[in-house]
Amino acid sequence: MDHKKTYNAKEIKTPHGKLIIEGPISANTLTQYEFHNDLVAFRSPKEQHQALIEIASLPEGRIIVARDQDMIVGYVTYLFPDPLERWSEGNMENLLELGAIEVIPKFRDYKVGKTLLYVSMMDKQMENYIIMTTEYYWHWDLQGTNLSVWDYRKVMEKMMNTGGLIWYATDDPEICSHPANCLMARIGQNIDLDSVQQFDALRFQNRFMY
Repeated sequence: MDHKKTYNAKEIKTPHGKLIIEGPISANTLTQYEFHNDLVAFRSPKEQHQALIEIASLPEGRIIVARDQDMIVGYVTYLFPDPLERWSEGNMENLLELGAIEVIPKFRDYKVGKTLLYVSMMDKQMENYIIMTTEYYWHWDLQGTNLSVWDYRKVMEKMMNTGGLIWYATDDPEICSHPANCLMARIGQNIDLDSVQQFDALRFQNRFMY
């Protein structure tokens, strides 16, 4: 499969200044941007910056960023599912995982996350993929936002809906371990029935167990 990537960009205005939402961007471009110290949801900023550079280097890897001049203040990642998770078991070349999305506190509440997803889907190549994401409450900034787990879940769902991702049922044990966790996905317009059935088989692996 040819993992072609078409660059797109959109400008948004916030009370703190103008942001450029752009991508997919190359690993080389990522090395030239600074990475904000408040991007700490998954690992240290330095480690996460390096992780994004590595993802951008992958044939299928896609990084969309929100930047304030040359400073990255938000991002979303797309790549093949983690080899250790069930979603990789089908070896599907047209299944990408939205692995992480993060925006620094200063620029939250200004639709930056939604715009990251919107710009992601501006690339018509995304119609050739099933895009999935697993949402786990332990990655959410409940303390920083003062939201309950259920209110945060609603915010995440609304944001993902902007990118066309909707809720899907699954029997994945990690997702089922807490009712706020969820699987969301977007089936591209060019996806064939066989691929949909493969994805369904990944979603439900224990349907005949009692």
